[in-house]
Amino acid sequence: MGALAKTLAAESLTRVLYPDDSTSQGQGLRFVQEYFLVASSLADLIRRFRRGSADWSALPEKVAIQLNDTHPAVAVPELMRILLDDAHLGWDQAWDLTERTLAYTNHTLLPEALEKWPLDWFEKLLPRHLEIVFEINRRLLDGVRRRFPGDEGRVERASVIEEGPNKHVRMANLAIVGSHSTNGVAAIHSALLRSLTVRDLAEAFPERFGNKTNGVTPRRWLLLANPSLATTITEAIGADWISDLDQLQRLRPLADDAGFRDAFQQTKQAAKTAFAGWLRTSVGERIDPNSIFDSQIKRIHEYKRQLLNALRIVVLYNRLRENPNVEMAPRTFLFGGKAAPAYRLAKLIIKFLNNLAATIDTDPAVRGRLKVVFLPEYCVSLAERLIPASDVSNQISTAGYEASGTSNMKFMMNGALTIGTRDGATIEMAEEAGEENFFLFGLTAEQVADSRAWYNPGWHYDNQPETRAALDLIFSDHFSRGEPGVFDPLRSALLTQDHYMHLADLASYLEADRGLCALYADRDAWARKSILNVASSGKFSSDRTISEYAADIWRVSPCPVE
Repeated sequence: MGALAKTLAAESLTRVLYPDDSTSQGQGLRFVQEYFLVASSLADLIRRFRRGSADWSALPEKVAIQLNDTHPAVAVPELMRILLDDAHLGWDQAWDLTERTLAYTNHTLLPEALEKWPLDWFEKLLPRHLEIVFEINRRLLDGVRRRFPGDEGRVERASVIEEGPNKHVRMANLAIVGSHSTNGVAAIHSALLRSLTVRDLAEAFPERFGNKTNGVTPRRWLLLANPSLATTITEAIGADWISDLDQLQRLRPLADDAGFRDAFQQTKQAAKTAFAGWLRTSVGERIDPNSIFDSQIKRIHEYKRQLLNALRIVVLYNRLRENPNVEMAPRTFLFGGKAAPAYRLAKLIIKFLNNLAATIDTDPAVRGRLKVVFLPEYCVSLAERLIPASDVSNQISTAGYEASGTSNMKFMMNGALTIGTRDGATIEMAEEAGEENFFLFGLTAEQVADSRAWYNPGWHYDNQPETRAALDLIFSDHFSRGEPGVFDPLRSALLTQDHYMHLADLASYLEADRGLCALYADRDAWARKSILNVASSGKFSSDRTISEYAADIWRVSPCPVE
């Protein structure tokens, strides 16, 4: 055991990525882990750079380092340490090289995801880095004071060090100050980042801020994941779309071609049948491939509002219980995703979805008409099966909270229609395809922000009968008969605070859902909108995203392939 102790201690550093950070021990592991990964990457990068060039001034021309969110932001002081202590450069030259080498992509507006590390940990574990951070911050604040004299509030907000009884290092501020470019990952996200999240730094360094809307690779998410649809597209317009997704625009006229619509619908039905067969053999769940496949697959979080989707299902369930003869197309609601290790309410939402599924399965009044499945062990391989089979994509985040979303792009590329809020990249997707080909609903980001002061979720409970009936059913333990009160924390989340405005958007969501079902009854009209969505998905190829990073941030040109 003694002989293995050091090896075990070293290996524990990388045994689990994203460890549970609800405890001080877990946070400490994450802090050291982030530094270890950054230091290892930079050491390898510098080794290769020095092997080919002895001129430190060439670093920004030879190297581009993209900070993917705040997790690797300690790269700023680490690169400065290398340039100051190992290369023995002066501060001004080292800082110039660091700024021109590093760039930062922000992936979230959520305050809890913008990392802040206790100053104590830097003092104990990275004391040299803390010295460098202090000097970076001193020079930053001197510059802010010169530009905005007398505005100490701005100075405090821009500071890399968060003052208070327990001081912290603001890693997002450090990443912005130590790089030459900061971008969000959708137009609305980048605008909110500049105007709200880091407004003071955006006003101090306006030239550094831009946008790079995310993309997904069509080779995996269409060509590989959906070979039947890929073949149908290639037969119609040729194979150039595989490396130039804008070529899908040539499908637009075919939305009005009856033969192409039939072929398109056949690929969707084949994918649904294949997914139903795989689910039966791998998970033991039986679903009807002739029902509407209505999917929401993403990380479980209150702002992504899987709970809003669940409330919609409870309302539909109540409608069928009250009137079994009501006209309603068979629906299969499919959920997938994982919760952070310490996110207890997110895990309770997963439990509620599973309990909802079990209750519906055992209720003869709705059997064969409603089905809910929470897919276990969500992963890329599962997504490759589900996305081509889905009719409906739920992108229902509280407006102003989703940075971009990429599942929305994968669904669009495979012909699913989006029911969603005006948030993240969904806004740009609707602009490309036309809002008439989406089912948009709910408050805008501006309306969410403007209603914070007066919003009262109780109003919706008191004045919207279907909302009240759904909540009463949940809190009557109808879905938790063996565990009374287990879902009481949802009462507080929805009726006391409802920070993510589930109840504010529920009625609008249900209205959009009515329109969705009405369209689905007209199979040709549905197919037409689906084809137009596929035809409009070219902008959301990662080829476009990467070319924008290369041209605008990294300053590199394509290497032609013979």
